[in-house]
Amino acid sequence: MKRALIIAGVLLLGLTGVSAVEQWPQFRGAQAGVADDDPALPERWSETENVVWKTDIPGLGWSSPIVWGDHVFVTTAISSGVEPPPAKGLFDPVGDHSRNRSREVHRWMVLDLDFASGSIRWQRELHSAPPPTAKQMKNSYASETPVADGERVYVYFGSIGLVAALDFNGQPIWTRNLGAIEGRQAWGTAASPVLYKDRLYVVNDNREKSFIAAFDARTGTEVWRTEREEAENWSSPMVWENGLRAEIVTAGEGKVRSYGLDGKLLWELSGMSFSAIPTPFARHDLVYVSSGYPGSPLRPAYAIRPGASGDISLKPGETSNAFIAWSNPLLGSYNTSPLVYGDYYYTLLDRGILLNHDARTGKQIYGRQRVSVEASGFTASPWAYNQKIFAISEDGETFVIQAGPEFKLLGKNVLNGMVLATPAIARGSLFIRTSAKLYRIAKGMQR
Repeated sequence: MKRALIIAGVLLLGLTGVSAVEQWPQFRGAQAGVADDDPALPERWSETENVVWKTDIPGLGWSSPIVWGDHVFVTTAISSGVEPPPAKGLFDPVGDHSRNRSREVHRWMVLDLDFASGSIRWQRELHSAPPPTAKQMKNSYASETPVADGERVYVYFGSIGLVAALDFNGQPIWTRNLGAIEGRQAWGTAASPVLYKDRLYVVNDNREKSFIAAFDARTGTEVWRTEREEAENWSSPMVWENGLRAEIVTAGEGKVRSYGLDGKLLWELSGMSFSAIPTPFARHDLVYVSSGYPGSPLRPAYAIRPGASGDISLKPGETSNAFIAWSNPLLGSYNTSPLVYGDYYYTLLDRGILLNHDARTGKQIYGRQRVSVEASGFTASPWAYNQKIFAISEDGETFVIQAGPEFKLLGKNVLNGMVLATPAIARGSLFIRTSAKLYRIAKGMQR
């Protein structure tokens, strides 16, 4: 009962527009990158300014940190040998040079850091072996963000096909082997699990037998599995609890699909770009879905109303219909997920371009604004608080931008190290993960 109330409380916070500031339980938190205004949250930082602590994280993992109470969880994969470093920048990853399969033994780990001190409270190894799959040169073998509910932390390592639940003392409660199957291009995995009302949902799109599956969060028992047509995917599923029902929205290169909590298809939408990465999210009683592979003639963004059924694809020449509130054929980003803050829909393109549209109508507020000409690229998704938008580049430079109808660059904060992981925000602190460290950043004294 206690655990059910905790989960219900988190979901209620997300629905009522109040950020779960005490917790950041999943990828992008409960409000898709938005936190409540809090004067303690930092707007300036460096390697020395406003850093409460920074902790070395062994191995490599591009999963985001999550926070529950005094626990900060991260996942990583530690190689026993020397691995080629991940590559910064935007490139067309074609050919064998775009991927590699390590022959070294790796250890797939979950770490729990103390919120106050940053010390590693415990670390738990869940698997040890050479990776059975390859990965793209920028990816890691631990790119899926875990999810927590106050009693357990749930992890999914798609690279080895392992899903598991641990208690907050690091003891495994259950593990399930779903099988390690590569996607069509063997670029690795990154779709994070999502938790809703004692069910854990996982999407695994691969070149053999793609699926979405639901597991009993208490026991790990597979409740249902539905086959999918996609060949690969890096977009995490999301549970959209709207005024009519709860449904599981997924993005794929073939179609956007939404499933009932029983795994049955509710509606689908054609018209996505190759390689879907941004994660769907909901605001203003709309669910937003996008994809934007560079060079694709279609890089769309869609805002979808509740209650759809069947095929809701747009007909030629249409930009909206009964269930698509608005769409834009060229607004999708490649890696970054969009951000809705207040009335505005912000798109951060991977080359450092920011655009602003009305979140309810899709009308352009301002067009392409270059955030930086020097940054190698942007992979982490933007976030917002205190009427500011934050965008962190792969170089570790965070650009602070005024929120609202006019673009204004307010400043730049620099950390050492490559950044692909989207930050977390909780209890007046910002958590940024680089390729080697995890930082807790807050104004002034330790909270």
